[in-house]
Amino acid sequence: MEILQVVILALVQGLTEFLPISSSAHLILVPVLTDWPDQGLAFDVAVHAGTLTAVVLYFRKELARMFVDWLASFKGRSTPDGRLAWAVLIGTIPVGIAGLVFKDLIETQLRSPMVIAVATIVFGLLLWFADRTGKRSKSEYGLLLCDVLTIGLAQALALIPGTSRSGITITAALMLGLKREAAARFSFLLSIPVIFLAGSFETMEYLGAASIQDAQPLLLGAFISAISAYACIHYFLKLLDRIGMMPFVAYRLVLGVVLVALFI
Repeated sequence: MEILQVVILALVQGLTEFLPISSSAHLILVPVLTDWPDQGLAFDVAVHAGTLTAVVLYFRKELARMFVDWLASFKGRSTPDGRLAWAVLIGTIPVGIAGLVFKDLIETQLRSPMVIAVATIVFGLLLWFADRTGKRSKSEYGLLLCDVLTIGLAQALALIPGTSRSGITITAALMLGLKREAAARFSFLLSIPVIFLAGSFETMEYLGAASIQDAQPLLLGAFISAISAYACIHYFLKLLDRIGMMPFVAYRLVLGVVLVALFI
């Protein structure tokens, strides 16, 4: 891989993984639009490891509390952080099941630019609706089991390229009455097991392949994606209440229309 391709793809992964604009769609579209060769599984694993590192480091204090209180929950002690840990685990189950059941369909039938275009537009409009109509009165600690399952089921839709995992989970959380920052924070916490599981499957597939790639592009890609993802999380949470979801909705609509014009 050329250095420019490594830098661009790593930045795309780092900046789009946590914004409601679909990282998978952008990683599919960049090679299509630039005529670059496919970056390969090893690179995908590396940049996902970078974004996973970023979100774990950013929420390290919260994760430490959640883990301690989650362990304490087995002894009958119920705390907000312990319940939030259970919410993250339970909310991950639907996407894990859907990924296993629909893996072949996703990889063969749903990676076309037109699927991405339609999903980008439709789920962008849904995000706008949720942001306009949501009550924005609850924190992530106020989630009920039915709320967690609803967000988890919504997250399964992110297996469709163009949907955006963060976008659809934030959309569902806003519809359930969460504040913008709370919706984003829960979405980011939900990303940790999802990225870990996806990276684990990709790693197993890569280890089963015959080709071996040079480690330098992988390390550079992981580093760039980690730095850019950490900055993205920080500024997104800091500016979210001020700017709302409209800039991301507008971007999705423009991107969707451009894709329809290019590939119809």
